Amino acid sequence: MNYKYLDYIKDKLKNNFDIVYRKLNHKNTNLCMIFVSNLCDSKFISNYIIYPIIKDENFSYTIESLQENIISANSVGIVKDKDDAIMHILSGDVVILSDSSKEVMYIEAKGFVKRNVSIPSTESVIKGPKESFTEVLMDNISLIRRKLKNPNLKVENFTIGNTTNTLVALCYLEGTAPQKLVDDIKNKIQNINIDVTLESNSIEEKLSYNKSFFDTTSTSEKPDVISSKIIEGRVALIIDGSPFVITVPHFFIENIQMADDYYTKKSFANLNRFIRWIALFICLFLPGMYLAITTHHFPLIPYVFVFRLAKSRAGVPFPTIIEVLLMTFFFQLVREAGLRLPQPIGQSMSIVGALILGDAAVGAGLASQTTMVIVGITSISTFLVPKFYNAVAMWSIVFSITSAFGGLPAFYLTFCVFLSHISSLESCGYPYLYPIGTSNKINAKDILSRNDLESSNDPIPSDNNNNK
Repeated sequence: MNYKYLDYIKDKLKNNFDIVYRKLNHKNTNLCMIFVSNLCDSKFISNYIIYPIIKDENFSYTIESLQENIISANSVGIVKDKDDAIMHILSGDVVILSDSSKEVMYIEAKGFVKRNVSIPSTESVIKGPKESFTEVLMDNISLIRRKLKNPNLKVENFTIGNTTNTLVALCYLEGTAPQKLVDDIKNKIQNINIDVTLESNSIEEKLSYNKSFFDTTSTSEKPDVISSKIIEGRVALIIDGSPFVITVPHFFIENIQMADDYYTKKSFANLNRFIRWIALFICLFLPGMYLAITTHHFPLIPYVFVFRLAKSRAGVPFPTIIEVLLMTFFFQLVREAGLRLPQPIGQSMSIVGALILGDAAVGAGLASQTTMVIVGITSISTFLVPKFYNAVAMWSIVFSITSAFGGLPAFYLTFCVFLSHISSLESCGYPYLYPIGTSNKINAKDILSRNDLESSNDPIPSDNNNNK
């Protein structure tokens, strides 16, 4: 028996009641199988590991003989060192030590509880695939391989997190994804030095442009969306324990594109995309424009509407900017309450809460009816561009504050700052506004409108130095 390994494993995994040390003595050979009971399939261990060993009478129980002639498992190998043995045990493998060999073997026997593939909760579609990723790394890789039956699809694994030792899989299409991009992502992952990695956001923060409200990495829980991005030349990162897969680079235009656009008729998809563009401009600029005009530029308002506006604001004790910010805060409260409550209750809470708060605020004289309409339209518009929600919510407040103090000149100045900001962003070396504003020929087939499907998956260019 390799007692050095056995003593080391017992010392590292002591005080764990679910660690099993199964000893066998057969043909004057001692074997010890070590595994975690709640991570392994006990029937598999009994039928394909223990039973073949006990019934065999012809082979010696060396590790080589077990690996080549006796064990009926599809994934076996030799442990590299003591720490590698610990990692295999904690990953759901069975580690076998033998009297007759100094080498230690591991056998894959995973059988832990996991969630089944279900309907995506954040990216619902009317037509198209309705399966989503789960929290299991290998299941997520299989969902992608089912979509991309291509020998050039490469999947490389990394381990990050000094405490959690979380597995991360890097997926890309060799020959399509720029090699410089792949090497850059590998280097960034290998240089991540954190203790805990339980979700994809810890890696997103390392790959994102942290000085911006806009996301320069993309996440999705739909295998078809991730597969299409891999086909375009992007790199996908799958994190064990997270149902959301990261793709880079990520561009501004992609936040307007939805999976439904490619599963419905082109004319209807273009109409929906046009509505989303309108919703983006509304939730970004409408509160600021309203504050600028009603605070500093009354002559721009039709005189009939001025009297109605003055009547609706009669009795409101706050300036318009306070009124807008207060109502925005109330809508945020309702939204957060709807998200945190169980789904059936949350939906009712969002609708009823918004109606009650709005009516009560107008009746109590805290806000005017016009302000409620502006804030309500703005809040509804944010739901049409959910990928932009965080950035739009923050920039809308910035536009509101500057416009309230400086009027339309301040609004235009803030707009220029906004354009300069998003123009300066990069995603893994690529301009965030790509292909708009780059030296490359603009690909107009899938920017403002959707073109035919056979020409919608053009790959990103291989030399990102020429894109700036």
